[in-house]
Amino acid sequence: MTRDIEKVLLSQEQIAEKVAEIGAQISRDYAGKNPMIVSVLKGSFIFMADLVRAVTIPCTVDFMSVSSYGSGTSSSGEVKIVKDFDGSIEGRHLILVEDILDSGRTLSYLMKTLKSRGAASIALCTFLDKPERRVVPVEVNYKGFTVPDAFIVGYGLDYDQRYRNLPYVGVLKPSVYGGE
Repeated sequence: MTRDIEKVLLSQEQIAEKVAEIGAQISRDYAGKNPMIVSVLKGSFIFMADLVRAVTIPCTVDFMSVSSYGSGTSSSGEVKIVKDFDGSIEGRHLILVEDILDSGRTLSYLMKTLKSRGAASIALCTFLDKPERRVVPVEVNYKGFTVPDAFIVGYGLDYDQRYRNLPYVGVLKPSVYGGE
């Protein structure tokens, strides 16, 4: 897998330091609120696992799966919920944990949908942000790193379900996904 990586953007050490910072901030901001930390599957599961271990206050976790990409390299623009919550979110303080914020379509749709279900509050925590790709504005409450407009894999992010298990974040060589 490593031979398919053009360059490493974020090392394991950089990632661990940032996750600890975000976990500490969430712990301060949500003290006494018992937030529900929600992983938007599949890409955020590694970040989410590390993040909840860095949160020092009582919290619960749940998982959602939404789809807007399929096996392609760009957003289809259509969003559908594939796996929903196990229970009600009414009155809960939600923290949505996403791997990467790109176009904003998926998270905008998801946040509107969850607000309509009666959540007390919804915050967005994204591991990576590609602001130059944004087509729909989305407010980010907790952000790991801003990254360039490149095809990024590792630490949960994939290309066609591969590379998620890399312990770092790297740029995938264009020759791997048919880019120029």
